[in-house]
Amino acid sequence: MGGETIQAALRQIPAVQTVLRAMQGGEAAVAPVWMQEGVRQVLAEIRQDVLNGAPVPPLDMVVAWSRERARVLAEPHLKPVINATGVMIHTNLGRAPLPPEMMDHLSAVATQYSTLEYRLEEGVRGSRHEHVEGLLAELAGAEAAMVVNNNAAAVLLALATLAQGRDVVVSRGELVEIGGSFRIPEVMALSGARLVEVGATNKTHDYDYERAITENTALLLKVHQSNFRQIGFVDSVRTQELVALGRKHQVPVMEDLGSGVLLPIRLGDWEEPRVQDVVAAGVDITTFSGDKLLGGPQAGLVVGRREWIQRMKKHPLARAVRVDKMTLSVLELVLRWYREGRGEDLPLWRMIRMDQETLLARSRAFRDQLSKRLPGLGLDIEPDWSEIGGGSMPGTRVEGYVIACTLPPDQLVACEKALRQAPTAVITRVNRGKLLIDLRTVFEHQESVLLETLAATLARIETANR
Repeated sequence: MGGETIQAALRQIPAVQTVLRAMQGGEAAVAPVWMQEGVRQVLAEIRQDVLNGAPVPPLDMVVAWSRERARVLAEPHLKPVINATGVMIHTNLGRAPLPPEMMDHLSAVATQYSTLEYRLEEGVRGSRHEHVEGLLAELAGAEAAMVVNNNAAAVLLALATLAQGRDVVVSRGELVEIGGSFRIPEVMALSGARLVEVGATNKTHDYDYERAITENTALLLKVHQSNFRQIGFVDSVRTQELVALGRKHQVPVMEDLGSGVLLPIRLGDWEEPRVQDVVAAGVDITTFSGDKLLGGPQAGLVVGRREWIQRMKKHPLARAVRVDKMTLSVLELVLRWYREGRGEDLPLWRMIRMDQETLLARSRAFRDQLSKRLPGLGLDIEPDWSEIGGGSMPGTRVEGYVIACTLPPDQLVACEKALRQAPTAVITRVNRGKLLIDLRTVFEHQESVLLETLAATLARIETANR
């Protein structure tokens, strides 16, 4: 297409107002700002296509594209999905889900005024730490506790408070990357503490720490290998040994547990250390996450000796990493469930503890319903496994079953993509040349939507490939 022809085609592209007028009286309208933005985006793409030699589409097609674009733009970007992957703490899908029973309280706190920093008894200003400090300290068996917005912030605040300008001794085998390319040495550098590496990548002994202790040593830091495993010729210093060494030299000991768990859990040869056991071993400061094995909202939890916690609360950085009322409201309820002996009723723990017989029965019932909708579809129940996920308990698996759908390779790819783009997105796994549905991470109230979405998507793809 020559230059003059392209210019003539560009002049045929309808104006924004022309498309907007043509859109009036159609489907239920979204807010005008999204209608206008949808039209602008579509017309910009058409203009680029014309510059590349494509013809101008008819107005009714432009209107249809603009309506669809406006609808998509009007929807919240952060939205719920159905997690059928079997990964229970799925970092990309929001980590630990919360119980629906807690949402009424969260809604009330979020939509009304609250006692965030107010004491009703005295009628004076209070502290946001008060809502969870007592519960958290009691559950952990610690003198004191505080909460910040995530575990990386907890580690940063602790190091900045206890070790700024001084040495922190860490094993080379524990200089972990905690996700998103954030690494312990970088967090430490940001805190102003000086990293002192000891031992080797695979082996560190108590004498390695002892040789590194000087008058400038502020902390002995142990970092739990919560997101990777070392096997073979490896050794590390146990928490109790490091505490004994710290007491001998009068140096505080801090342990970053990463996930952090209050209930006993063992999968295969991996047993996750409980927070209360680490505190009982004498660790001065322990940090862990709220939205991993705790099964609560995103938060960084700190428990330990009162003198250190009080200093952390007063550090200027504490205000920058503090949590809001919504996080505190849900976290308090989660901690209350643990205090009441209901920790295993949290959604994450129900998934972890779900027995194979229950999962198999649910999978068979769901497979039978889907088979009735699509009689010719190859559906099987196969033994498989789920993962804890979220950088917790790496290399471990929870045995179970999946619904396996056999499709030709091209249909398999199209189906996985179509499910992701469905009105209620469904995230699945593709393995062994099959589409796998793991109901361990699908809530029972989601099964009807999952069934309809799978049936409609598979039928549409089958029809398109006839």
